[in-house]
Amino acid sequence: MKVLVITYYWPPAGGSGVQRWLKFVKYFRDFGIEPVVYTVENPNYPILDESLENEIPKGIEILRHPIWEPNNLLSLFGKKKNESAGFLNPNPTFIGKLLQYIRANYFIPDARKFWIKPSVKYLEKYLSENKIDAIITTGPPHSMHLIGLKLKQKLGVKWIADFRDPWTEIDYFHQLPLSKKTIKKHHYLEQKVLKNADKVLVVGNTMNTNYSKFSNNVVTVTNGFDGEINATKTDLDSKFTITHIGLMNADRNPKMLWDVLADICSENFDFTKDFQLKLIGKVDASVLSNISNKNLKNNVQLVNYVSHNEVVNYQKKSQVLLLIVNNVPSAKGIITGKIFEYLMAKRPILAIAPKNGDLAEILNSTNAGSVVNFNEKAELKSTILELYSKYKNGNLIVDSNNIKQFHRKELTKKVSEILKEIIE
Repeated sequence: MKVLVITYYWPPAGGSGVQRWLKFVKYFRDFGIEPVVYTVENPNYPILDESLENEIPKGIEILRHPIWEPNNLLSLFGKKKNESAGFLNPNPTFIGKLLQYIRANYFIPDARKFWIKPSVKYLEKYLSENKIDAIITTGPPHSMHLIGLKLKQKLGVKWIADFRDPWTEIDYFHQLPLSKKTIKKHHYLEQKVLKNADKVLVVGNTMNTNYSKFSNNVVTVTNGFDGEINATKTDLDSKFTITHIGLMNADRNPKMLWDVLADICSENFDFTKDFQLKLIGKVDASVLSNISNKNLKNNVQLVNYVSHNEVVNYQKKSQVLLLIVNNVPSAKGIITGKIFEYLMAKRPILAIAPKNGDLAEILNSTNAGSVVNFNEKAELKSTILELYSKYKNGNLIVDSNNIKQFHRKELTKKVSEILKEIIE
């Protein structure tokens, strides 16, 4: 069986967007599937991690086609052309507002829309000359799904649409300066993809419920981890470290946490001496400002983007791993990809997230940590103090279970079974 994977993010891209399909491609051959990858020739990736190129299976066919991205023009107005949507400027200049409006309302579904037409033309020719049993598109960017939709309509090829994040329910959708007409267009395109794909893959149960209103073919395949579960004894940080990995933007700024940590530091000298907050990855200026205002700056270690292998080491050594879900309308359905690698690290997880959300369900089912709701300040304080007490007594451990189901190889097996089902 041969499948074509259509993805914008591919090594040397770094960050979370590349992980899911790099890992599926890595393990496909174990289940009798030969992958072909179609990706961009000249991308503008916000983050690079060349070490991920070592995980691409030897000898697989990788098709590359050039893209024109309007984001390139933004650099003329002082905006970084590869800036992530996760860092929308909350206080834009007049020019900034104008650019945000143009980007939101004229580049639908996203700034990669100009890759759709040439990709369809290129792949239509490729598919006519090569036997491919199914195509898979993964988004965001959701322009990838529109490539799949057009190929489905033209050639009748079997097609799986994979949503690593929701489309109109994504955490920053409500921040975009969208007109009513644009919002309607997004919903129309999203539903068209859902109704035409042979299978729709989503990463969580809330997305599954929402998308099942438009399709009977929605299947949940979570993200996961790749590597050995940290069952061996690791030299932990000597300090009481609370570590957050990844992007912390303004929407993900846990102001309640800074309040609580400041309170504990003012009341407990030993805690102040022992505590260290590690923020690994890009952090918004508003977050750093809040931390500084709470006099926590001396307890913070900032580490810019590091390779995936280094991230794994930080996770294994940390006393506590911190998960923050954006306090947005779609919070219940957000499952940050890092939760699965946190599970692999076998360290206690502290999450600030809805207690009735998808992320809480995973943590509870694996007994891997604690979940505190937004604005539950007293509970957050008592939870941190309990973790600190265990640290002082030398028994800060986690007895998690049922983790193997989230290994990338197990998840690839599930995707392989879905592929065989739609092809046969």
